[in-house]
Amino acid sequence: MDSRVSELFGGCCRPAGGGAGGPLRGRGGTAPGGGSSKAKKKNGRSRGGKANNPPYLPPEAEDGNIEYKLKLVNPSQYRFEHLVTQMKWRLQEGRGEAVYQIGVEDNGLLVGLSEEEMRASLKTLRRMAEKVGADITVLREREVDYDSDVPRKITEVLVRKVPDNQQFLDLRVAVLGNVDSGKSTLLGVLTQGELDNGRGRARLNLFRHLHEIQSGRTSSISFEILGFNSKGEVVNYSDSRTAEEICESSSKMITFIDLAGHHKYLKTTIFGLTSYCPDFAMLVVSANTGIAGTTREHLGLAMALKVPFFIVISKVDLCSKATVERTVKQLERILKQPGCNKLPLLVNSDDDAVTAAQQFAQSPNITPIFTLSSVSGENLDLLKVFLNILPPLTNSKEQEELMQQLTEFQVDEIYTVPEVGTVVGGTLSSGICREGENLVVGPTDDGKFLRLKVCSIQRNRSACRVLRAGQAATLALGPFDRSLLRKGMVMVSPEMNPTICSVFEAEIVLLFHATTFRKGFQVTVHVGNVRQTAIVEKIHGKDKLRTGEKAVVCFRFIKHPEYLKIGAKLLFREGVTKGIGHVTDLQAIITKENGLEESLGPGQLSF
Repeated sequence: MDSRVSELFGGCCRPAGGGAGGPLRGRGGTAPGGGSSKAKKKNGRSRGGKANNPPYLPPEAEDGNIEYKLKLVNPSQYRFEHLVTQMKWRLQEGRGEAVYQIGVEDNGLLVGLSEEEMRASLKTLRRMAEKVGADITVLREREVDYDSDVPRKITEVLVRKVPDNQQFLDLRVAVLGNVDSGKSTLLGVLTQGELDNGRGRARLNLFRHLHEIQSGRTSSISFEILGFNSKGEVVNYSDSRTAEEICESSSKMITFIDLAGHHKYLKTTIFGLTSYCPDFAMLVVSANTGIAGTTREHLGLAMALKVPFFIVISKVDLCSKATVERTVKQLERILKQPGCNKLPLLVNSDDDAVTAAQQFAQSPNITPIFTLSSVSGENLDLLKVFLNILPPLTNSKEQEELMQQLTEFQVDEIYTVPEVGTVVGGTLSSGICREGENLVVGPTDDGKFLRLKVCSIQRNRSACRVLRAGQAATLALGPFDRSLLRKGMVMVSPEMNPTICSVFEAEIVLLFHATTFRKGFQVTVHVGNVRQTAIVEKIHGKDKLRTGEKAVVCFRFIKHPEYLKIGAKLLFREGVTKGIGHVTDLQAIITKENGLEESLGPGQLSF
């Protein structure tokens, strides 16, 4: 982990000095594959011309969900069946989504097709999609110059499977930003389908507590869903739909995790980022205030936890064009400084939004920036286009490998529901969980695991029989005693023999500390859904640490043992003190049905 991330936590913003190059602006920018619609010729041919936007895409990859096709005109029956099989593979790789580039050779050369050939190719593609139970949506068309007097085009097409048995693609997006930047209002507008009145009406449905409605400030973690059907159309509450209807109609679901912006609720925000495992983060910045309050800190958290993020500049209706541009430049300066090393991509058109979504998933350095208003609706559609096309970070193979492992469910929330009993909410880290399955939950304060039965499962507020790795859900546990549960526990398969510990080692980077970090210092440690105070028992090879220094540190939980894994990301804080790292060793406590037995872990920790 680069210690320069500490600049975002404790240091002041330094002027950009070289950074990551200039921002990507205008139609398509200068990102690979997102060039301008026309390529310049040289000596009458584009093949060898050195234009500013070369007529090439990256060569086609065997893996992944992107397929290049030069033309699909009147294929034979045998060829058609082969193409259908190929589409099934690409859809499987993209977990239900694939992108076809028509008019492109396998090596990435943009040849293009005439209007008649393109029409025939799209007809064939539509037949292929119907065969596999999918729909197609044309994302964009671009003209290319290719040694021909006839106008030639390439077409980018999104293929998405029609949902079956609740197997929609689900992406989690954490919403970050300073207090009063318009996070909850933006989510209200996106999920309710109605613009705000300028006084916060759109956010009222998102608040969970009376004091949130009275103050207008989020203090807890709430979830909102935005669906897209197989044709790429928005599915939300605008047509008086219930959450169950939205799930049934959607091929792709965006689950927004609305986090608190006020510094007073920072521990809640960190818990939301570490526990709920978001795929992406959306940093909301108010155009009229710019980078203020916790904005820099939230940006630093996303970078420290390696969560890819994009930026939304809200409230542009309140500001002049010059003010918005000043805020954009301020963000670009921070993104390009050495601590971030990001490449900003300002989104001004649908074409930019498509390019941003594809480049954002492929390159960790690209950071799309949107400027929009929740009151006037300006540029709101660009954000919807981006979210519709945004691909998942994991492919089907990684998903299958996780599902082959034993069941492990993180307990993040605990409720008592009348006539249902105890209910826990969280994320299934690995394996498969079914209704009626017997699991064990723990560790308790004395390190034991208790047997329980999963009575029913709900995912996105609708009933579900099977839960797969990576999915978030709530599980009803029937009459199980709620007082025995706490946040940070795990529910695992009885065969797992889980490793729990009170003492562990971690390789850390001290991001910020006012003086020196020594033995005996107490910090709040966040590891996944675990959040507990720990004492620094030992700093290996050093007596003390200062800001920016690395070391292997031994921690001891002060209250009760926790379930940890070697390699898990770790974040700790105490006041202005902050640090990140990963777990390197555990002093395991091995549990047995008739009691506890302590033993040293694989690293033989000693003091």
